[in-house]
Amino acid sequence: MSETTSAVPGEPTPAAETRLATIWRDNVARPVRALKAAYLPLLMVYFAYGALGIIDVARDMWIKESLSLSPAELAGIGVWLSLPWTIKMVFGQLVDSVPLFGSQRRIYVLIGAAFTASGLVTLAGAAGGWLAALRPDQAYVLGALLIVLGAVIQDVVADAMSSEVVERVDAAGNPRPAGEIRADLGMVQVLGRLALGIGILSVAGLSGFLAQHFTREQVFLAGLAIPLISVTGILLYRGETAERRPLDWRILGGGIGFGAFVVAIALGGVPYAQEVVFAGSMTVVVAMLHIVTRDIDPKTRRSILFASVIIFAFRATPGVGDGYFWWSLDVLKFDEAFYGVLRQTGAIIAIAAMWLFSKQLTEYSVPSVLFWIAVAGTILSLPNIGLFYGLSGWTEAHFGFGARTIAVVDAATSSPFAQLSMIPLLTLVAYYAPEGRRATWFALMASLMNLALVAGQLQTKYLNQVFTVGRGAYAELGPLLITATVIGFVVPVTVILMFRKRV
Repeated sequence: MSETTSAVPGEPTPAAETRLATIWRDNVARPVRALKAAYLPLLMVYFAYGALGIIDVARDMWIKESLSLSPAELAGIGVWLSLPWTIKMVFGQLVDSVPLFGSQRRIYVLIGAAFTASGLVTLAGAAGGWLAALRPDQAYVLGALLIVLGAVIQDVVADAMSSEVVERVDAAGNPRPAGEIRADLGMVQVLGRLALGIGILSVAGLSGFLAQHFTREQVFLAGLAIPLISVTGILLYRGETAERRPLDWRILGGGIGFGAFVVAIALGGVPYAQEVVFAGSMTVVVAMLHIVTRDIDPKTRRSILFASVIIFAFRATPGVGDGYFWWSLDVLKFDEAFYGVLRQTGAIIAIAAMWLFSKQLTEYSVPSVLFWIAVAGTILSLPNIGLFYGLSGWTEAHFGFGARTIAVVDAATSSPFAQLSMIPLLTLVAYYAPEGRRATWFALMASLMNLALVAGQLQTKYLNQVFTVGRGAYAELGPLLITATVIGFVVPVTVILMFRKRV
């Protein structure tokens, strides 16, 4: 007769304890165990980027209160503000090949911080009325552009460092297994997204509080504390990279020439200027990627190509624009403090999702991750549509909760997806980053991904031209919400199903 072991009621069985230990090791404790001191400087750069959200609520309220820009115009400005991300290859070449004062890392983070600080001062001057040389609308564009440039420069450096901080050889000088290197690179990307999310979380509620209790000018000036974080982080960086290659003038010259072309088109009043710049950007970035990836084997190039197509389609989807935000203020009576709560709730859930799903994000296939994100994101966008069509009145009558509860739940459930979607591709990019060209490689791939956002901004502009929404004029907001949601589901899912087996 065989002997069996019966579990004591109320106590976990050995099998259950093993499962719990596995979950703890693979999901909860994994990011903590992976953290190393060498990662801290780049994580502080990412944290500072997220913490720039301290001005978001005040900025959005200032735009509605004091500027004359319509949602379609704001979407168009968003296209121009996205374009510095598409010429990251210029900054990537400089970081890879041009040391300033003997530095290829610290100095560029300091330059980026200076741009960010200048943008914040510009916004403060416009809001406070002491920047008389520019109209508020113009000052907003200039200040936002300076902040974007600062973020781009610092992001280029952090991306390059995210590939450098992972050792390719062990303590004995022997090459490490490719699987270990790839897993470590993936975890660095997870930690980077977590740092970004923690930065967003740290100021999310504060941004609403500051917007409610301080002037717009004071909030923008308070934002000057944020660039100091990235500066502090890079000063902790113990060494400069030894990797350096001669300038590739095809990349640098092409990027500078393209930047000049963009400025000329923007200032020249060319018809369909944004569309012309987008088409030119795609041509330039794809050509430069072809140059940089010549040394990579054909199979890997194909995998990266199809993964990039999927990510592009996923990110090149339209938004609704500022009209929904204005409607929620005027009709639902949301205020600055509540928007701070929404951002804080979303940031908490985003961090938890990245933390708990770090194993899946670093080990599962790119198409599988993005397919389920697309499906879930579409389902979770439905409450916003429901709010416009009176869902809150029905829930208030039958369940005792209204618009604010629905908005909090929706923000909590839908917020992680933008961050989650980037981790698989960033891991792939980091793994294949060529020595001596890491910054350029990351910059070009990031340029391609940000061109997808430009495509999304253009679609947002078109939708806002078809469905006209303005301050107090919200009749067409419902069809706009439905159309944007349908496009945001059909396009990425179709492309994922077409190419999922080729990645």
